[in-house]
Parts: sequence; C-alpha cells; structure tokens
Amino acid sequence: MRQIRTDLAMESFGHGGEGMPGVHVNHWEEMGVSLTEVVVETEEASRALGKAVGVYMTLECPAIRQRDLDARLAVANLLGEEIARMLGREGDAPVLVVGLGNRRITPDSLGPQTVDRTLVTRHMFEELPDFADERMRSVCAIAPGVLGVTGIETMEMVEALVAKVRPRAILCVDSLAARAAGRIGTAIQLTDTGIQPGSGVGNHRRSLTRETLGVPVIAVGMPTVIYAATLTRDAMETLSPDTAEDDLDRVEQELLTGAQGEMVVTPREIDEIISDTAGVIATAVNRALQPDLSQEEIMAMMS
Repeated sequence: MRQIRTDLAMESFGHGGEGMPGVHVNHWEEMGVSLTEVVVETEEASRALGKAVGVYMTLECPAIRQRDLDARLAVANLLGEEIARMLGREGDAPVLVVGLGNRRITPDSLGPQTVDRTLVTRHMFEELPDFADERMRSVCAIAPGVLGVTGIETMEMVEALVAKVRPRAILCVDSLAARAAGRIGTAIQLTDTGIQPGSGVGNHRRSLTRETLGVPVIAVGMPTVIYAATLTRDAMETLSPDTAEDDLDRVEQELLTGAQGEMVVTPREIDEIISDTAGVIATAVNRALQPDLSQEEIMAMMS
C-alpha cells in the first residue's frame, strides 16, 4: 500500500486500509462532532498503515474553525471523556503533561500553548498540602522546547522527569501533519501509542512511548500543516480528473524527493487556529485530569 504523509490514522486507513485484516474502524457522531476510531491490532497491519499497534481516536468538527463556542465546548467535553478513559483513574501519582514543539514557530506551538493553560497542581500537594483542594489530582507539566533551541533531546528531558517525578502516565500534546487541508484546525487525534516528536514534518526524534519510558503515554494532536507536494497532487487531480492514479503518485513522489519536497503549508490564520485549539485541548485535559471539579471552576481557573 502506498504510504502517504499524514499523522492521522484515519487518513492512512482511508488510502488503502478498507477491509484490511487486523484493523477495525468505527464511525459515529455525538453533539455535532464526528468521531472515528481506528484500532490497529496486528504488526502486519501496523507496517502496512505506518501506524503503531493501538487505538487512534479522531474528533472532527469544522465549526470549531469558525470559532463556534458550542462546537468548541462539545469537542472539549468529548475529548476530555476519551482522555479520561485512556488514562484511567488508578493511583495517586501525578500525570505529566508534555507540550511538544517550538514556541517560536506558530504552527509548531500547539503543545507549549496547551501547557500554558493546563492546571498544574503537583507543587501545591508538595509544598502546601494543608491548602490543597482535596478534590484536585496531582498534575505537572513541561514544554521542553526543541533540540535546535535547547541542545537537549526531548526524550532526555522526559526520561529525567519520569525518573524524578514517577508519574502514573504521560500526556503529550503536539502539532501534526494532515493529508487533507480541510482537517487543519478541525480534527483532533488521540492515541494510546505515544508519539514521535517532529514526525509530522519529517524531523524524527526518539519516540515517547510506554516501551521507552515505562509508563503509559497518551498523545493528543491537531494537524497544523500539509505538505506542498500533496497540495500539488490534489490540484492536478482536480484539473485533470482523468489522470491515472499511478501518474499522480509518480508526480507526488518526484516532488517529495526534489528540493521542494520538504516544504509544508499552513493557513494564514494559523495564529487564531492554534490559540483556539490549544484552549479546546487544554479544557479537555483539565476536565480529564480534574474530574471532581465543575466546568465552571475549571474555566475560572483557566481564565
């Protein structure tokens, strides 16, 4: 099966995975949000799709890009429920939230901006236990930056924190790449397979997974970019509908291997998209990690 450049499992499945043994897909809709669950069960299916064995949940809602408040709340609620389900509620150890990406590059700043709005409480339990709200859970967070800025691998930082903090789970937030431009700012993927920082733009770093860190690693991300070569292929397909699929594939591969192959494209309103989506994801994270607080209390603490 032809590999396509996307971080979304639902897009990988949609390009040749239909009916594939070892892959199960479910679609449904709630509160105006389309949900797609892709479960990769076997190593053979994993190699074919280019996705690790595990569960991938994608929530799609075009209205959030139009800044519809009801839609954003619906996505945050549903995403929070799914995060809580994947994390479970066992143990009193803190959950570590890791905001991956480069704060200085807007399309790559989703992780750091989400961390900025995450309710961190571990210091309260450690330093001021008498004043800590008993309803709250222990949460700590970090935005480690990128290797080119810090000179330190993200994995090295997270490994050190895991050894010191001993979290019960890690929740990573990162920017992704999509196959379809329409999913930028409208789709959010959640997976229990962990994440490879920089994979969306071909800048592969060491993976953050249960196998490498020894604790469950949940990853949340939203597409913020698409490859220019993919857009070119789509434009050719639109202009020449009769062009053979093999010819389109060949042109795309030639573009990808050329000097312009690593070029990525992002919407001009990406500042608003990142800010809004970071708020949606942070709300979902806070609801999942602080289930005993009301929505009003969480929103008040985030403001």
